[in-house]
Amino acid sequence: MVVTYHIWFGRVSGGVDIFLLVSAFLMTAQFTRRYAGGRQTELIKHYLHHFRRLLPAAVTVIVGTLAATFLFMPATRWVDTIKQGWASLFYVENFLLQSQAVNYYAADHSLASPLQHFWSLSIQGQVFIVWPIIFVGAGWVARRFRLAYVPLLRYIFGLVFLVSLVYSVLYTASDQSAAYFSTAARLWEFALGTLLALFLPSVKIPRSARIVLAWLGILAMLSCGLILDVEGVFPGWLALWPTLAAACILAAGQTQSRFGIDRILSSKPLVRMGNNSYALYLWHWPMLVIYLAWSGKTHAGWLSGTVIIVGAFLLAVLTTRFIEKPLREWKWPEANRRRSAISLVAVGAAAILPLAGWPLQIEQTNRALVANMDARNPGAAAVGGDFVYTPDPGVPLVPSMTAVDGDWPVFPTACTGTADPQEFVNRCTNGIKNGTKSVVVIGSSHAHVLNTPLLTMAAKNNWSLTSITKGYCPLGEDTAADITQACVDFNKATLAEVLKMKPDVVVTTSTRTNAQSNVPERLDPSWVTEVKTLNDAGIQVVAFRDTPRAAQPVPACLEKNPGAYVACGSQRAEIYSEDSPTGAVAAAMPDTKFLDLSKYFCPDANCPAVIGNVIVYKDDNHVTATYMKTLTPYFEKAFMAATGWS
Repeated sequence: MVVTYHIWFGRVSGGVDIFLLVSAFLMTAQFTRRYAGGRQTELIKHYLHHFRRLLPAAVTVIVGTLAATFLFMPATRWVDTIKQGWASLFYVENFLLQSQAVNYYAADHSLASPLQHFWSLSIQGQVFIVWPIIFVGAGWVARRFRLAYVPLLRYIFGLVFLVSLVYSVLYTASDQSAAYFSTAARLWEFALGTLLALFLPSVKIPRSARIVLAWLGILAMLSCGLILDVEGVFPGWLALWPTLAAACILAAGQTQSRFGIDRILSSKPLVRMGNNSYALYLWHWPMLVIYLAWSGKTHAGWLSGTVIIVGAFLLAVLTTRFIEKPLREWKWPEANRRRSAISLVAVGAAAILPLAGWPLQIEQTNRALVANMDARNPGAAAVGGDFVYTPDPGVPLVPSMTAVDGDWPVFPTACTGTADPQEFVNRCTNGIKNGTKSVVVIGSSHAHVLNTPLLTMAAKNNWSLTSITKGYCPLGEDTAADITQACVDFNKATLAEVLKMKPDVVVTTSTRTNAQSNVPERLDPSWVTEVKTLNDAGIQVVAFRDTPRAAQPVPACLEKNPGAYVACGSQRAEIYSEDSPTGAVAAAMPDTKFLDLSKYFCPDANCPAVIGNVIVYKDDNHVTATYMKTLTPYFEKAFMAATGWS
């Protein structure tokens, strides 16, 4: 279900929801039998044994995906795939995707991560840690207080089911993209499988009813992905459809009837497929994504999709037969916990080595490129009028394609918040206390980009520099101006904090540009209100005109079209107003200095993607730290003149 729906139909089938339910169903039966037999569960040994069975195939696919990424994927995708590899290896992929607000339903699978499907295995791995603790804890309570074990478990998992389902419905309604990858929003699916295993032995269903139940279950299960529009509703209450369908099939069990669906499900071909299902799930998604990225297509056709499915099944059979099965049957690690731990670490090391080594190679390559920047990579100086620059196509662009995605300002001390200023709150300082001057940067991620030249200037002049920014949150408090309520709250809190700090200068961006808008550039009235509040408190503000935005991610465009510097950029007339909107308010705001560096991004009618052999944008709108370094002399001259500092 999962494979064919993903590859042939580009839809989500509900198969993963069933997968989660079945895994809990089987695990519950294992623990209840163990308790009934009077056997104790040693948790550490159980975990080592369980993950030693899961990890070999997962590591094989992670390493294989890394190799295929290197061979067939654009260099701009390498670093993200490595991050996904780390998250997949340690069963936290769902947390990573949740933080990135990934749209799992995006129509263009070629832009997805080839390891994105590990989100469900990550949730399963987390539950495989928590569920045994509940089983063992409940067993201790049952023995200590002379309670019946199975009824106690029914109460516990009944409560988990209800709480998680309510949470899932509410979370899905408020933020479906994040809820899709939430462990807490998925626990009810596991709990349903556990409750089924706990109640089923005491329920007697006539064979005729079980035959009907199984057929209803299989029809509902297979049709779920076609009938339901899962985007925007899973994993809320509608996810009961596939899970209850699977529950019907499990409850029906073996009917021993020629009319029963179990005759089909027990057939040798399906049983063989079931034996390879784990590896099949692991292989199908990276094969699909890497094929699409390599071919430039957005979805697989029937022929190419069939080839991918057959190829994934062949790899699954080979992985199961020659890697998963031999390591699962290897007796040496079963002797004691030490051997089991050693074998587990050894398997993990096969993935850790390339995951750790490849980023080092990428970093060293980019560091060498940046360190060797000279007159052939002048960046902003090429349009600054300092010398006549002659482009040289033979000179490598900086930063490298593999490092451009992470080319943000680098602070000498760690920032609090997240690693990606585009997404969330970042509070950063340069570590200088009681400097000769104090500078605070506020606003969106476009304001955060300004920290690169400011860090250089602060180090040279012994200034204290603090940056408080939030992605997608330009300065302002007007929700009608495409500013969310969360940003309004953040801006209010930031403004109050800055007023208490009383810095010498606040730096921010002023206008807002948009490459896809009929209004090229605007200045929000609420921005003026907030800045005047700072001015009224005696705080000077230096506001920079916003930087251009491209119609598409620049690095990816350059990889597909080397040398298309203008085509991968934008047009000045599409970005900027003929006269800056700040001109209408500048006279009424004498303590705010409006600076315009747009000529260094759009030297003529074009705003090219590459200037002076330096890539200007790390995506479709954020300026690279490398280009901002080349802009520093011009930035510094304008800033010092505006502030009157020497």
